[in-house]
Amino acid sequence: MIEVMLQLGGYQFSITSAAYQDLSREVDYRWTAQERIGALDALQFTGVGSDSMELRGVVYPFHRGGLGQIDALRSVAAAGDPLTMVSGTGAVLGRWVILSVREGQAVFAARGLPRRVEFSLRLRKFDEGAQG
Repeated sequence: MIEVMLQLGGYQFSITSAAYQDLSREVDYRWTAQERIGALDALQFTGVGSDSMELRGVVYPFHRGGLGQIDALRSVAAAGDPLTMVSGTGAVLGRWVILSVREGQAVFAARGLPRRVEFSLRLRKFDEGAQG
C-alpha cells in the first residue's frame, strides 16, 4: 500500500518514494496605508495576496523509488500546466504551479550515482479567476 503524503497532478509524494520532511506555506494579506496628519496611517484591507508553498525532502534512490524521481518532477514542471494538489487526507487544495525544483546530491556510489538526493520545490497557487 502506498502512503501518499501529497499528490500534485499525477506526481505523488509518499513515504516509499519522494518523501518531504518539511513543508512551509505562506499566504500574503494586502493592506493599503493612507497617511493621516497627526495620527497613525489608516489601513484598508484590499484582499488576499499570493499563496506559496515550499517542500523540502530527501530521496534515497537505492533504498526506495529509484534515481528518476527528481527528473520526473522536473518533467511535470516543464509542462507548464497548473496542477491539482490533493493532501494525503483527500482534501483538494486547488491548482498550483511549480516555480522551481532544486536538487542536491551527496554520498556517491560507483559511476557517480548519488545515494542521497535532497530536493526542494517552490510552488504558488494558481489564480483560477485570472484566466479568461
